[in-house]
Amino acid sequence: MPDQIVVSEFLAAQRPRRADAARNFDALLAAAREAFAAHGAEASLEDIARRAGVGIGTLYRNFPTRRHLFEAVYAAEVDDLYRASLAVADLPPWEALTTWLRRFVDYATTKRAIREALAGEESDIFQACLLTMYAGGTPLLLRAQEAGEARTDMSIEDLLRMVSGIASVAYPEEGQRERVLAIALDGVRTRR
Repeated sequence: MPDQIVVSEFLAAQRPRRADAARNFDALLAAAREAFAAHGAEASLEDIARRAGVGIGTLYRNFPTRRHLFEAVYAAEVDDLYRASLAVADLPPWEALTTWLRRFVDYATTKRAIREALAGEESDIFQACLLTMYAGGTPLLLRAQEAGEARTDMSIEDLLRMVSGIASVAYPEEGQRERVLAIALDGVRTRR
């Protein structure tokens, strides 16, 4: 998939080649992902470096600006989401789609913090990420539609917007997000 290659190449171009530097890069991405999910776009860069077990200089060597870090975390999340679509592709159609959508909900938490921070700013990597998400989800939706298990009057964009809306709401009760998602997916499913 050409758009997936763009996202993968973006990440590969940023990732250092030396093993120790690559480990630091990966640790920084993981720490930033956690920090943005927990504290939003205002997460402290010093805290991210500390979580990764590196100094702030190492963070800035890998990500000269906060925007660079946001873009890298976003691209890594989308790359993981795309890989998840491949991993579930052999499941029965409805199970494959819903398993991937639940992974999408996890992704949406980090995405929201990053998108808030970069509101109004678009870049080529964001466009490539969007196309990569659609490339991952479209075959799963089409397969469920062809099997007669999902509505045929919707696109992957419709479905991801619905699930994004569900993911973006704060829920006061443990498990409520999953219940709301299940209700929405019942509206997507044609076979009970």
